[in-house]
Amino acid sequence: MSDPNAPVPADDLAVGDVVEVEAGSIAHGGFVVARHEGRVLFVRHAIPGERVRARVTEGGSGDRFLRADAVEVLDASPERVTPPCPYAGPGLCGGCDFQHVALPEQRRLKAAVVEEQLRRLAHVDREVVVEPVPGDVDGLRWRTRTEFAVDGAGRAGMRRHRSHDVLPVVDCLIAGERVIGTGVLQGNWAGEKVVDVVAPSEGPAVVVRVPSDETEVPVVTETIAAQALSRQFDVSARGFWQVHPGAAATFVDAVIDGLQPREGERCLDLYAGVGVFASALAAAVGPAGQVVAVEFDATAVAQARINVEPTPWVHYVQGRVDHVFGVESTGRVAGSRRGRRRGAPRRPHSDLPPSADVVVLDPPRTGAGKAVVDAVVALSPRALAYVACDPAAMARDTAYLLERGYALTSLRAFDAFPMTHHVECVAIFERPAG
Repeated sequence: MSDPNAPVPADDLAVGDVVEVEAGSIAHGGFVVARHEGRVLFVRHAIPGERVRARVTEGGSGDRFLRADAVEVLDASPERVTPPCPYAGPGLCGGCDFQHVALPEQRRLKAAVVEEQLRRLAHVDREVVVEPVPGDVDGLRWRTRTEFAVDGAGRAGMRRHRSHDVLPVVDCLIAGERVIGTGVLQGNWAGEKVVDVVAPSEGPAVVVRVPSDETEVPVVTETIAAQALSRQFDVSARGFWQVHPGAAATFVDAVIDGLQPREGERCLDLYAGVGVFASALAAAVGPAGQVVAVEFDATAVAQARINVEPTPWVHYVQGRVDHVFGVESTGRVAGSRRGRRRGAPRRPHSDLPPSADVVVLDPPRTGAGKAVVDAVVALSPRALAYVACDPAAMARDTAYLLERGYALTSLRAFDAFPMTHHVECVAIFERPAG
C-alpha cells in the first residue's frame, strides 16, 4: 500500500499535487520560479527566498513547466504582509499578484523583472528603479476604470486567476471609491456578461453595460495637470485612458523631459489614442512645428480631432501603424485587400512625413515589432520615446533599436498598477551625433 504522504516524483506531478519548494527569482507575470527535482514550477503568492508548499494548478506529465499556488508558507520572507483584500489568495481573484508583498518590495520585484528582460532580450545591463505614481492610497484605491464580470446569477465580481469563473465580491480595494460608490457590486446585472465602471476626472462615475452600441457609450472628460501640458480631453467611457489617476500626467512629463522637443520640429506620435502625447508635443514645438499622429481606433480618432482643435498643426491619420508605414507585421500582409497579391509592396500613407525629429511610440502590450521599428528608424529621428506596458516587448524592441545604431539614454519605470505585476516604462533612445 502506497504512502499518501510520500513525495511525488517530479515526472508524475499533476494538478492538485502539493510539493515543498524554495521560491527562486521573480519572473515576468507575477510569479516566482521554483524547481522540484529539476522540474520548473511557476508559483504565485510566494516571494523569492521563501520555502513554501505549492499546489499544482496547471500542467502535467510532459509539460515543460507547471503552474502552482503557494498554499502554505513554511519560511516567510520579511517582506511578506497580510493581503489587505480578502479575495487576494490562491484560487481567488486573479487581479492582484502582489498583495502579500510590502509595497516597497513590490517595486523592487518589478524593477528586477525589467532588468532581467533587458539583460535577456536586449543584452543590456541597467539598474532600474520603479517610481511611485501620485494618486493612490498606499497602493490601493487607484483604479478609475474597472471591468467587472457578471456570473449566472447576475452578480458582479472578478474572474479567478486564469479562469472564466466569476468570484462575486463586495469590494475591490484597488478600485477607486467613486467606482465602488456606484453600487455596481450590489446591483443585479442578470443577462449581462460584463459591466464597466468609469470614474473620470470631471463629472460623475458612469456604468456601462457591455456589449453595447457605441452610440450608447457616453463620452467623459479627463483632465491632465502635467508640467508639460494642462488641459481636458474627451474620451469614450470604453476607450483607452490610463486607469491610475496620476499616470497620464506622469508619462507626459517623462516623455517631454526625455525628448526635449524644440520649437519648429516635426514630430510623429504612433498609437496616439485621443491625443495626449500629440497635444504635449504640439505645445512644445509650437505653430511652426508639425505633429502627425497615427491611431487605428475610429472612435478615438474622432475624439482626438476634437481634442487637438486648439493646435491645428496636429494632423491625425487613421489606420494601423504598420499599414500606414506600408510594412508587413507578424507574418501578415500589412493592409492586405481582396485582389492584392500576398507579399506585394504597399506604399506608405501619403500623409506620413518623409522624416521626423522626434517620435513617440506607445504600442499595445505586444510591442511595436521589428517592421515598425525599421520604418521609424528610416525617418532618422534624433530622439525616440518608447512608452511600454510590457517589459518583455520593450526589451525586444530595444534590441532592434540598438542594432540600428540608437542608444538607450534614459529609462524610467513607474508603479502605475500597484498590487499587480504590471509596470510602465518610458525609455528614451537617441541617435548618436554624427
